[in-house]
Amino acid sequence: MRFSLIILLFLTLISFVFSANSRDKVGLVLSGGGAKGTAHIGVLKVLEQNNIPIDYIVGTSIGAYVGGMYALGYDVDEIERIMLGLPWSDGYSDFIPREALSYVNKQHRDRYNLSIRLGYSDGEFKVPHGLLLGQSAYQILQRSTDTVSSFDSFDELAIPFRAVASDIATAQMVVLDSGSINQAMKASAAVPGIVAAVEINGKMLVDGGITNNMPIDVVKKMGADIVIAVDIGSPLAGQSELTSTVAVLNQLSTILTNNTSLAQKVLLSDKDVLLRPAIDELSTTNWSVMPQALNLGEQEANAQAPALMKLAISDDNYQVYKQQKQNKAKKWFAELPNKIIEIKFQNNSKVENDIIALHLAVELGKGLSKNELDLAIDRVYALDKFEQVTVEFNDTEQGRVLILHTKAKSWGPNYFDFGFNLKTDFANRAIVSLNMSYMMTDVTDNGGRWLNEVKVGWETLLATEFYQPLTKSHDFYSRARVAYIQDKWEKTKTRPELSNDHYSGLLALGYNYSFNGIMEVGGIAETGNLSFDALAGGESDYNSYGGFVKFGYDTLNSINFPTQGNKFSMKVQWLNDQYSSQLSVADTDKSLVLNLDWRGAFGIRNHTFVGIASLATVENEEDFSVHVTELGGFLNLSGYQEDALIGVHKVFAAIVYQYDLGREMPAEGGLPIYLGVSAEAGNIWQVNETVKYSDLIHSGSIYLGTDTSFGPAVFGVGFASGGKSSVFLSIGKNF
Repeated sequence: MRFSLIILLFLTLISFVFSANSRDKVGLVLSGGGAKGTAHIGVLKVLEQNNIPIDYIVGTSIGAYVGGMYALGYDVDEIERIMLGLPWSDGYSDFIPREALSYVNKQHRDRYNLSIRLGYSDGEFKVPHGLLLGQSAYQILQRSTDTVSSFDSFDELAIPFRAVASDIATAQMVVLDSGSINQAMKASAAVPGIVAAVEINGKMLVDGGITNNMPIDVVKKMGADIVIAVDIGSPLAGQSELTSTVAVLNQLSTILTNNTSLAQKVLLSDKDVLLRPAIDELSTTNWSVMPQALNLGEQEANAQAPALMKLAISDDNYQVYKQQKQNKAKKWFAELPNKIIEIKFQNNSKVENDIIALHLAVELGKGLSKNELDLAIDRVYALDKFEQVTVEFNDTEQGRVLILHTKAKSWGPNYFDFGFNLKTDFANRAIVSLNMSYMMTDVTDNGGRWLNEVKVGWETLLATEFYQPLTKSHDFYSRARVAYIQDKWEKTKTRPELSNDHYSGLLALGYNYSFNGIMEVGGIAETGNLSFDALAGGESDYNSYGGFVKFGYDTLNSINFPTQGNKFSMKVQWLNDQYSSQLSVADTDKSLVLNLDWRGAFGIRNHTFVGIASLATVENEEDFSVHVTELGGFLNLSGYQEDALIGVHKVFAAIVYQYDLGREMPAEGGLPIYLGVSAEAGNIWQVNETVKYSDLIHSGSIYLGTDTSFGPAVFGVGFASGGKSSVFLSIGKNF
């Protein structure tokens, strides 16, 4: 009996092998179409439901993504769950989230809030190869495909696979058949001019739709006897729709991809099947259309079921086919040891491997999930030194070798950054300022950088600063800074316009005690001229010098409208001040200056609560001090105009509630829109005044705000005790 069962099983396998070899081989071609790519999933669902095997897959752009996932061995339900669960709109930005940056880089971004990438080296200005670097898109793909290894050939996959890309230098089609499947997917979908080209085997590769959006010839060359081609390309826009430069450029792109598809369709024979889902009205860039596109793909495949059913096989044979796919997939999903036994660095930058390894923080001898890998890549990219950070795996019988590829910024190593803000309360003049910095990086072997800054507008700044890491790990550093600053305070009903023109110098030693915090100790000197019309002569000189200690900690996810994190700073200065006789009876004065500032936030879905507190004081023996602080403006006694109150002692606190209206709006990828209210209390006192609770001014505001490409924008109404009120508009200001 047992022998008979073995014979029967053997004959069944022989029968399947014979039938598999005798049937026509089916090749699946999936075209590009952006967000409409889920239509491919709908088609795959129908193919699986009807026992239609796929022997080869070729894809372009989003078709390469869906096809690559299916070729790896994911079933169609897994692809649907993964694809619909990914934040595809995140791929439209490669800027590092603020909370992921180092403390120093957070402060720099807050001052230079315009999202412009511009560098200078070798006697020319440089920009990236695309508006997007492709890092976010790569990590989305990485999250999709898990931590699979590189392949000597994509024929090793559960289904033999090819991705089609274009060589931007030669305008020739490139068929990707080996290596990292994530990089192949990314290269196939890199829209030229929008996403930076992907370098593979010395070629700069971009979207395959330029040269072959529906690569029927490629799948036939692989050995397909019958082709199922799925066309989700965009239709041409009508003449009435071509009303802008963007529309014309989109039309040119559509013409190019459609022409490549038309050239391929002539290769189809009567036995091949062409599917064209009704997706013409759907956007290629609005990822909210994905569920709708999936349904339309399924509908089209069902509508052509009679043609497709000619390719179906029996239930038993289809189960054997599926089992063979699963067995192949186990080779990279389960069979080999998952532990990391070695980390190799392909480091195309001047950042030390030890620093990269420290932030990668992958432990040898342990496994690595795709979520852990994503976080590890994030940590390295957050160093803000790289254009791209990617990973490959080589699997061995002993374990996995992780290969980390880092690519230095192509527009570096010297960078321009820009800032802008406009403030008005509609009652006094508007205040506009422009900031620009030029940072030269890696000017020393240990990663020194030289920063030069200019600010023009209402106030003026000219500064140069040299920052030198003292250790290979960059934990300790020195900092030297020289600056000319003109601080100004607008005229109010109770005071004339004030101005402080001064030069300052600073030398400091610092310690990065964590990625989010610093400690500094150093010396500072300042010499200046005060212009104050209420004083006799209108001008007075001063000198100040001494030492300081500074502590900073910052994990806020946004300086403008935070929803999580804390930002705390403390600075203590011991100073010798020398004033002209117009300002002080004594020639010299000793001052202890203390400044504390905190802002914290926590959010629950649409709701965010923000706390703000600040304290400043000066201890000296005279009735005057040049070390002043201010209150007035948005979330800083909102009922008063900007910097309406100045003095040396300050107490201020506020509680802010923000509701994100943007979550309630159906638009895809729209800006967050915050409706906020604040309750505030504080005041300013002069040197010889006593700080009293009864002197506190109560204030509040109601506002609408959002983040734009020019930085934050806010419009609102402030009010304060005593009948004070203001209407304010701010664009580009970092609060």
